[in-house]
Amino acid sequence: MANNSPIGVFDSGVGGLTVAKAMANLLPRESFIYFGDTAHLPYGDKSPEAILQYSLEIGNFLVEQGAKALVIACNTASAIAYEELVKTLGHKVPIFNVIDPVVEATAVHGHKNVGVIGTRATVLSGAYEKRLIEANKQIKVASMATPLLVPVIEEGLAKSKISTDILAYYLDKPTLKGMSALILGCTHYPILHKQIVAYLEDKVEVIDSPLIVAETISQVLDAKNLLADRRHGVHKFYVSDYTETFEVIARQFFGNDLTLEERKI
Repeated sequence: MANNSPIGVFDSGVGGLTVAKAMANLLPRESFIYFGDTAHLPYGDKSPEAILQYSLEIGNFLVEQGAKALVIACNTASAIAYEELVKTLGHKVPIFNVIDPVVEATAVHGHKNVGVIGTRATVLSGAYEKRLIEANKQIKVASMATPLLVPVIEEGLAKSKISTDILAYYLDKPTLKGMSALILGCTHYPILHKQIVAYLEDKVEVIDSPLIVAETISQVLDAKNLLADRRHGVHKFYVSDYTETFEVIARQFFGNDLTLEERKI
């Protein structure tokens, strides 16, 4: 496989751009193909069967486009579809999810009380709680679904009073009291990272999930001799349904030269 082949990255919408941006910053020589499944967002309210179907279709598309690795830049799809994607495509390309690297980093840090916020599907899967306790039996985990955050972010309202009020509504709940660390269990949520840190008044460590995932991808690709050796990466962006909001947010991450191509799945 050519080292300069792109990395395939997908999410239900703009959330995975936080992972893609962290990858671009850490690995500027790498190219990637990003797929935002805007026709089916949010994944958090979909059935496991639907999420699995979408994930397999997008994964196959990205591999057909020549991806040398596949990044499931969505916590919901990571919780539900990762194992099946490994079974189906793992013999062709290395596959990364966004849960395991964060669990490993959190478990070794020594946190005793960890909060997790995510979509309904991610929280109901129990993926974070199960894996954190497997990694460190001393950890206590409190998980809470925060379903209003993804629609607010997808509507471009991350910096509005609406998002501030919703964050206060969720973060003030008793479920999360006493935590020493908070995992943003949805790749959309790092877009609200500054607001979350400000609300928690730096009393809780907010885990920087995109950077942790990007570092894991870098280490694995290096070990497999798959790192690119070109000067600069070239990126392509696909959506399953064009929306102006997606384009506006994506350009905030990757500049005004970004173009979107609509691709139905």
